[in-house]
Amino acid sequence: MSTLPLISIVDDDGSVREATADLMEAHGYAAAAFASAEEFLQSEQVRTTSCVVTDVRMAGLSGVELQRRLTNVEPRIPVIFLTAFPEEHLRAAALKGGARGFFTKPVNESSLLLCIERALGRS
Repeated sequence: MSTLPLISIVDDDGSVREATADLMEAHGYAAAAFASAEEFLQSEQVRTTSCVVTDVRMAGLSGVELQRRLTNVEPRIPVIFLTAFPEEHLRAAALKGGARGFFTKPVNESSLLLCIERALGRS
Protein backbone atom coordinates (compact mmCIF):
# COMPACT_ATOMS: atom_id res chain seq x y z
CA MET A 1 0.00 0.00 0.00
CA SER A 2 1.35 3.39 -1.03
CA THR A 3 1.98 6.13 1.51
CA LEU A 4 1.98 8.76 -1.21
CA PRO A 5 -1.07 11.05 -1.35
CA LEU A 6 -3.51 9.70 -3.94
CA ILE A 7 -4.75 12.21 -6.49
CA SER A 8 -7.80 10.98 -8.39
CA ILE A 9 -8.26 12.47 -11.84
CA VAL A 10 -11.78 12.42 -13.25
CA ASP A 11 -12.00 13.53 -16.88
CA ASP A 12 -13.74 12.09 -19.92
CA ASP A 13 -10.89 13.26 -22.18
CA GLY A 14 -8.35 10.42 -22.18
CA SER A 15 -5.39 12.58 -23.14
CA VAL A 16 -6.07 15.09 -20.35
CA ARG A 17 -6.64 12.26 -17.88
CA GLU A 18 -3.36 10.56 -18.81
CA ALA A 19 -1.31 13.76 -18.88
CA THR A 20 -2.64 14.85 -15.49
CA ALA A 21 -1.97 11.43 -13.96
CA ASP A 22 1.58 11.48 -15.38
CA LEU A 23 2.12 14.98 -13.96
CA MET A 24 0.98 13.83 -10.50
CA GLU A 25 3.26 10.81 -10.54
CA ALA A 26 6.21 12.88 -11.78
CA HIS A 27 5.78 15.15 -8.74
CA GLY A 28 5.59 12.47 -6.06
CA TYR A 29 1.91 11.61 -5.91
CA ALA A 30 0.08 8.38 -6.56
CA ALA A 31 -2.54 8.84 -9.27
CA ALA A 32 -5.76 7.08 -10.21
CA ALA A 33 -7.60 8.03 -13.38
CA PHE A 34 -11.32 7.74 -14.08
CA ALA A 35 -13.26 8.40 -17.28
CA SER A 36 -16.42 9.47 -15.44
CA ALA A 37 -17.71 10.70 -12.11
CA GLU A 38 -19.79 7.55 -11.80
CA GLU A 39 -16.71 5.35 -12.27
CA PHE A 40 -14.87 7.24 -9.53
CA LEU A 41 -17.80 7.19 -7.09
CA GLN A 42 -18.14 3.42 -7.50
CA SER A 43 -14.43 2.78 -6.98
CA GLU A 44 -12.51 1.77 -3.88
CA GLN A 45 -10.33 4.86 -4.33
CA VAL A 46 -13.09 7.14 -3.01
CA ARG A 47 -12.05 6.17 0.51
CA THR A 48 -8.30 6.59 -0.05
CA THR A 49 -8.20 9.66 -2.28
CA SER A 50 -6.37 12.69 -0.91
CA CYS A 51 -7.58 15.13 -3.59
CA VAL A 52 -9.79 15.03 -6.71
CA VAL A 53 -8.94 16.87 -9.91
CA THR A 54 -12.01 16.83 -12.14
CA ASP A 55 -13.33 18.21 -15.37
CA VAL A 56 -16.45 20.37 -15.08
CA ARG A 57 -18.31 19.11 -18.16
CA MET A 58 -18.52 15.35 -18.68
CA ALA A 59 -21.06 12.91 -20.04
CA GLY A 60 -23.24 11.70 -17.19
CA LEU A 61 -22.55 13.47 -13.90
CA SER A 62 -20.83 16.83 -14.16
CA GLY A 63 -17.85 17.73 -12.05
CA VAL A 64 -20.03 20.05 -9.95
CA GLU A 65 -22.48 17.19 -9.31
CA LEU A 66 -19.53 14.93 -8.45
CA GLN A 67 -18.43 17.54 -5.91
CA ARG A 68 -21.91 17.59 -4.35
CA ARG A 69 -22.11 13.83 -4.09
CA LEU A 70 -18.56 13.50 -2.82
CA THR A 71 -19.30 16.00 -0.07
CA ASN A 72 -21.95 13.59 1.22
CA VAL A 73 -19.63 10.55 1.07
CA GLU A 74 -16.17 11.93 1.91
CA PRO A 75 -16.40 15.62 2.83
CA ARG A 76 -12.69 15.77 3.72
CA ILE A 77 -11.55 15.35 0.09
CA PRO A 78 -10.60 18.64 -1.59
CA VAL A 79 -11.82 19.10 -5.17
CA ILE A 80 -10.04 21.05 -7.90
CA PHE A 81 -11.70 21.76 -11.24
CA LEU A 82 -10.33 21.89 -14.77
CA THR A 83 -12.43 23.14 -17.66
CA ALA A 84 -12.27 24.08 -21.30
CA PHE A 85 -15.44 26.13 -20.73
CA PRO A 86 -14.66 28.78 -18.09
CA GLU A 87 -18.24 29.91 -17.56
CA GLU A 88 -18.66 32.16 -14.54
CA HIS A 89 -21.81 30.42 -13.24
CA LEU A 90 -19.96 27.07 -13.19
CA ARG A 91 -16.96 28.63 -11.44
CA ALA A 92 -19.26 30.25 -8.89
CA ALA A 93 -21.11 26.98 -8.24
CA ALA A 94 -17.86 25.07 -7.82
CA LEU A 95 -16.34 27.62 -5.45
CA LYS A 96 -19.58 27.91 -3.47
CA GLY A 97 -19.45 24.13 -3.06
CA GLY A 98 -15.98 24.38 -1.55
CA ALA A 99 -13.69 23.85 -4.55
CA ARG A 100 -10.05 24.53 -3.80
CA GLY A 101 -9.29 25.64 -7.35
CA PHE A 102 -10.86 26.28 -10.75
CA PHE A 103 -8.51 26.23 -13.76
CA THR A 104 -8.98 26.69 -17.48
CA LYS A 105 -7.48 24.06 -19.81
CA PRO A 106 -4.74 23.89 -20.75
CA VAL A 107 -3.83 24.28 -17.13
CA ASN A 108 -0.60 25.85 -15.93
CA GLU A 109 1.11 22.85 -14.33
CA SER A 110 2.89 24.88 -11.64
CA SER A 111 -0.36 26.56 -10.59
CA LEU A 112 -2.18 23.23 -10.41
CA LEU A 113 0.60 21.62 -8.37
CA LEU A 114 0.67 24.57 -5.96
CA CYS A 115 -3.10 24.37 -5.57
CA ILE A 116 -2.86 20.66 -4.76
CA GLU A 117 -0.09 21.31 -2.23
CA ARG A 118 -2.26 23.93 -0.53
CA ALA A 119 -5.34 21.69 -0.63
CA LEU A 120 -3.34 18.98 1.10
CA GLY A 121 -2.00 21.42 3.68
CA ARG A 122 1.58 21.03 2.47
CA SER A 123 2.38 24.68 1.75
